Amino acid sequence: MKMIVKGRHMAVTPPIREYAEEKIGRTSKIMDHETMTTEVELYVEKNPSIENNQVAEITVFTKGPVIRSKEAATDMYAAIDLAADKLERQFRKYKGKKQNRHSARMGAAAMRAPEIMEPEEPEAALVKTKIMEFKPMTLDEAILQMELLGHDFFVFNAVDNDAVNVLYRRHDGDFGLIESRIG
Repeated sequence: MKMIVKGRHMAVTPPIREYAEEKIGRTSKIMDHETMTTEVELYVEKNPSIENNQVAEITVFTKGPVIRSKEAATDMYAAIDLAADKLERQFRKYKGKKQNRHSARMGAAAMRAPEIMEPEEPEAALVKTKIMEFKPMTLDEAILQMELLGHDFFVFNAVDNDAVNVLYRRHDGDFGLIESRIG
């Protein structure tokens, strides 16, 4: 497994880097058969009103879904612990669901989800552009990917109609699907 530990607007000290590599490396043993790249981003929120301002954000790129974990605490070591524990739960959930499915269906699911920044004001400018690689996937695979990322919506290319679709979580907890059609 390849792991990158970086800091956003802060220097990552060797003890914190070693702690993150050890803690997250242990959780990755659950997914030992997967080829993975892990990015760990550590940063401190500058807003003084935020009590838990030490943030650890972990993104794991597997050959299937992208698994993301983000937690905050009063110190960086605690934030890493919380994020690693959440990541472990997500790995176990994914592994359990993967065992219940046919391996041929899961092989096609690989997509990097975008980070969408919604403007706070109506006159906000476009500040970030993401390029997405759409690989065909079934609705079940898209639901799994969305749950693993913890997002409220997910954009994917549907296997059955080869169109870009949007899956979203409704207020009642169920899912909704927006299918695109040309014409």
